[in-house]
Amino acid sequence: MDANATPSLIMLPTRLKPLAALAMLLERLDRQPRQASAEQYQRLVRELGQLLANTPMDDALENLLQAFPALSEIYENQHYEQAGLCRSPLERSLNTELAATALLKGLRDTRRH
Repeated sequence: MDANATPSLIMLPTRLKPLAALAMLLERLDRQPRQASAEQYQRLVRELGQLLANTPMDDALENLLQAFPALSEIYENQHYEQAGLCRSPLERSLNTELAATALLKGLRDTRRH
């Protein structure tokens, strides 16, 4: 969510409210990274990951993932084996893959010399 964007109202079922609350906290910490220690941040991400792992995909979860990019990234990472970077914009996914390929090539070339 853009720091200057006005949050839109999302109607959520009660079962998703804890996930939404933690997703809002993660977005805030991403905008102000010094508000939590690395351990606190990692704990939050692990807890979100556990909640996501136990939440079936439906329209309500899809709306939540669209509203919170950091939560969407966690979801995408959990499902990478099945779907790759399906939630990321295509250009960013492609650029990430190209950068990784170039890095690996550079490492191989460095080891040869």
